[in-house]
Amino acid sequence: SQGGAVIQGLMSTSKKSVERKPKGLLRAVSVVGSMTLLSRITGLARDVVFSHWFGAGVTMDAFFVAFKIPNLLRRFFAEGAFSQAFVPVISEYRTTRSPQEIRELIDRASGTLALILFVVTVLGVVSAPILIMIFAPGFLDEGPRYGLARDMLRFTFPYIFFISLTALCGAILNSYQKFASPAFTPVLLNLVLIGFAGWVAPDMARPAIGLAVGVFVAGVIQLTFQAAFLVRLKLLPQPRWGWAHDGVRKILKLMGPVIFGSSVAQINILFDTVVASFLAAGSISWLYYSDRLMEFPLGMFGVALATVILPNLSQQHARGSGEAFSDVLDWALRLVLIIGLPATLGLMALAGPLLTTIFFSGAFTERDVAMASASLIAYAFGLVAFILIKVLSAGFFARQDTRTPVRIAVTALVLNMLFNVILVVIMVRS
Repeated sequence: SQGGAVIQGLMSTSKKSVERKPKGLLRAVSVVGSMTLLSRITGLARDVVFSHWFGAGVTMDAFFVAFKIPNLLRRFFAEGAFSQAFVPVISEYRTTRSPQEIRELIDRASGTLALILFVVTVLGVVSAPILIMIFAPGFLDEGPRYGLARDMLRFTFPYIFFISLTALCGAILNSYQKFASPAFTPVLLNLVLIGFAGWVAPDMARPAIGLAVGVFVAGVIQLTFQAAFLVRLKLLPQPRWGWAHDGVRKILKLMGPVIFGSSVAQINILFDTVVASFLAAGSISWLYYSDRLMEFPLGMFGVALATVILPNLSQQHARGSGEAFSDVLDWALRLVLIIGLPATLGLMALAGPLLTTIFFSGAFTERDVAMASASLIAYAFGLVAFILIKVLSAGFFARQDTRTPVRIAVTALVLNMLFNVILVVIMVRS
């Protein structure tokens, strides 16, 4: 058939690209994908525990908001802005500079990031009431949800300090082609939260606060785990302030635009949370659980591909090897289409059965399944686009071009806000 011929053509061309790709790239993608799969599985197990013990109500709405705020900032400081600006620069240093200069860059960058994060963390803890008002204004009309979210945020906000430094460690390891341990680290968060939700929180005077404490503990464990691998490679940073360092200044210069261009999906989801906070109790939770299933293929394929190709593309760009750069990016894009399109159809067709099988127990009701299924189907329409954003962004960042992604990001963000408000108003009235 014509469709079969198209797929066969994609696979044939992809195979040729794979034959030209750098040695070990496919294996690295497999390793990161496997670790990401394990992370998603334990993440789903975590959410099953959450849904069973806490359902979709006041407690989980408050927790998801309190956790989403530092998690969003983590993506900006670490996985978003910092990592995607740091990896191209350190890859350039590895290609063109001496080992001493590379070490100096690592020390100065880690010290600068740590101090900035410490200040942000202190401000975040002190400003918890204001942050909840900003990110979930609908909570103000409901005292219990607002008060609980505020108290939780004081425990969850310091997570940004630990996990951003963890991401820095991971970026260093990735630039040295060590992908397994950074990809495994998120599993630790899931395991710790499962333990706190099932065994620690029930024995606390305020069980809901136990979930927030679990986030704090998980951050400490994740940072310790990553640091251990840097010690083995003799790459553990010795943090020093480096605002005037040339490499650090280049990283900071790249970070500004990347903050707006690297995590469009997360900004959109955050705005969804703001709008959903004005809707019925449980709305934020329904969006969260459906987004968790959406993140499964997005993380396993999109993040894995982007993580592996970024340091490679950065090195190819530093060497001036345009053909090798194009081969790697072409291979990644074709792989996205081959895997992403079937994944989209699968999510849309199996939204209800998946949510029923995974979450339908305890306090998670049939209505919760129905509402979460509707949002998952809507999310699925954008799956391939979200994956392509990850891969294409890596190509721009490797070339140290942060302006093009930011133009696209701002346009997408404005459109999402506009359609969000319009469609919610129309649906509520109907």
